[in-house]
Amino acid sequence: MRQLLNPKIALTLITSVVLLLTSCNMKRKSSGDGPQDGAVLEKTTVEEKVREFVYPLPTAFEVTEMLNRIGAAYILTLSNPVSNVERYLTEKSKALNLGIYSADLSYASAYNQKQSVIDYMDVSKKLIDALNISGAISQDVIEQVEANQDNKDELVNIITNTFYDTYEYLNQANRGSVSLLVLAGTWVEGLYIVTHITENVYYNKEMVTIIMKQKASLDTLMELMQVAKDDPAVAETISELLPLYNTYLAVENDAITEAQVLFITKEIYRVRNKMVE
Repeated sequence: MRQLLNPKIALTLITSVVLLLTSCNMKRKSSGDGPQDGAVLEKTTVEEKVREFVYPLPTAFEVTEMLNRIGAAYILTLSNPVSNVERYLTEKSKALNLGIYSADLSYASAYNQKQSVIDYMDVSKKLIDALNISGAISQDVIEQVEANQDNKDELVNIITNTFYDTYEYLNQANRGSVSLLVLAGTWVEGLYIVTHITENVYYNKEMVTIIMKQKASLDTLMELMQVAKDDPAVAETISELLPLYNTYLAVENDAITEAQVLFITKEIYRVRNKMVE
């Protein structure tokens, strides 16, 4: 029988993949390629970004755990069907949907949907291989994460080292934009699930809180994508997210209007459906 990873370990791993790919876009080595020139990313900078991005902001797993705690039921049809993977032929669609499937994996894991976890792990692995980025990930990362799952400081060190190695790998391969597309897909799917798990989102205080918290993570995502804005796929994704970003700019701390929630719900539906089609 196939052994199933502990859901938190599985999600730590898939989140690590997404975040480590993102790290290579924070700064660029000077290569004479024009707009992408920049300073070399220092390891201390990576660690700062890891701590800043991973811990203060909710991960996809933490978001779905919150949904679980408030009694929101698991709805399989909210996730992107694994059969859709065959339709993703471009690098952009593969990267975006690797992120989307990562969020779907978080969702299934939080609700202990074992078969769905296996399915989304498999389809994520398929896209990682299709994107030719499996070589960026150390073969013993799973063992390291599993051995230190209760030690956040050591996990940060493990992830930081993985980030730095992957930064070198993808930078040399000129594949930095892929990482941002993966992260964008993860963010979009997480918010999509939250806003569509019930028809009365605005009247559930916990869900509204989750939606408001995504303002900070969207700020970080948009800031990171600016580094690779000259890449057409990244530029298109920035443009798609801009209406959401502008709406979140108007959201005050601990206060969001019903109209804003309704717009975010409608807009994330549009953006997400365009990504998975």
